[in-house]
Amino acid sequence: METQITFILNEETIKAKVNPAKALLDFLRKEKKMTGPKEVCKEGDCGACAVLIGELKNGTVHYKSVASCIYPMGNVEGKHVVTIEGLTDKELNFIQYHFAKEEAAQCGFCTPGYISSLTSYFLKNSEYKEETAIAAISGNICRCTGYASIKRAVVNMVNDVKQSPPTVKEKLDFLVEKKIVPEYFKEIPQRLGMIASKKRQDLNSGLPIGGGSDLLVQAPEKLKEKDLSFFAKTDKGYVEEREDEIVLSGETTFEEFGESSIIRKYFSNIDETLKLIASPLIRDVATIAGNIVNASPIGDFTIILLALGSRIVLQNKNNETRNVLLRDFYKGYKNLDISKDEILTEIIFPKPAGNFAFNFEKVSKRTHLDIASVNSAIAIYTNGETIENIGLSAGGVAPVPKYLPETVNYLEGKEINDETISEASEIAQSEVTPISDVRGSAEYKKALLGRLVEAHFLKLFPHLLKAEVLL
Repeated sequence: METQITFILNEETIKAKVNPAKALLDFLRKEKKMTGPKEVCKEGDCGACAVLIGELKNGTVHYKSVASCIYPMGNVEGKHVVTIEGLTDKELNFIQYHFAKEEAAQCGFCTPGYISSLTSYFLKNSEYKEETAIAAISGNICRCTGYASIKRAVVNMVNDVKQSPPTVKEKLDFLVEKKIVPEYFKEIPQRLGMIASKKRQDLNSGLPIGGGSDLLVQAPEKLKEKDLSFFAKTDKGYVEEREDEIVLSGETTFEEFGESSIIRKYFSNIDETLKLIASPLIRDVATIAGNIVNASPIGDFTIILLALGSRIVLQNKNNETRNVLLRDFYKGYKNLDISKDEILTEIIFPKPAGNFAFNFEKVSKRTHLDIASVNSAIAIYTNGETIENIGLSAGGVAPVPKYLPETVNYLEGKEINDETISEASEIAQSEVTPISDVRGSAEYKKALLGRLVEAHFLKLFPHLLKAEVLL
């Protein structure tokens, strides 16, 4: 099932007839013979396949680095795809120079992915800092060089650049002058504007795909046999305040959520939370609606939205809508309260007010960028030392993302003290039914949930509790 897709690949305009479910990496390596992006994990986990994707919005091209091994060709329409071949000329560019200077490459297999992620960082940001630059390559794995030399190279880059000019045009001129991006990048906005991108499709005309970051891992071949409809052809995801609620569009990506000024106003620890969820390569592509309807029992964003008391808006092909509480959406393992002609268009939760606090905890084999053994979120309103209202959720402890109603009912109206939280920990363990698997035994997961409940309160209210009593 092929369709024609038009986009710019480095400097060349491409018109290709291709299956829209085909991974971009496969197209680049097998059809265009571009071997800079490497095939390794095919799960978006290592970053060796990273490439830049540029999208024209309001006359400006916005770039991000993506894992091309799980990025569907259907999402490439009307965009600028940049591989390592399109970032270099006869001489080393700025980033490559610093890598070479610090001997930050050994076999070089992963290096193109690092260059792409760092190029995205310099394009997306205006102020460059060591911490944020290193975070930008958190989705890139090196198996032989060692990270010390890579970090030194990144620090040197940041010290060499510091800050870019304020306007978009001046910034691009600056990046070209510094040899971070080639000269032809200046022509891309006009060239993308001349490409007749496909209009928004009827989202009910086929299987709806957001970023495809999960489906291209689970069922890459089956997708090629289906009629698909791509959310990425729609307008950018939005985060809005509407009276006393916050509203997210279904196609809002994880990164758009974290970058939203609205979210950052109410969730001061959002950066700390996002560090525990995927990597920039995935967060810039994965959609919140996709995380919800995938129905993974350990979906990180789903767990967060459960604690926030979210409801979702479902729309059918006749544009009729209905609202469903997220906690009621899951009827069993991968069994959802949604019909075949419905899509998830919006996620809505109450706007935080008063003495509000939020926390997300996650335990996995790796501290970052890993699937959770158990994760948990809390949204809590207090009056002094008393809990007025609370939302509490957990993943990895039931067939579905789990809201914890019994624990919530117990905690509301209680004072925060060691005895209360210890009892809440026991109640939480009693209302879950984990299974033993590669991420831990059922007994371990129950105990872990109990510790995470305590960890929420210890982090948010350390002055009211004694860690040595709880733990």
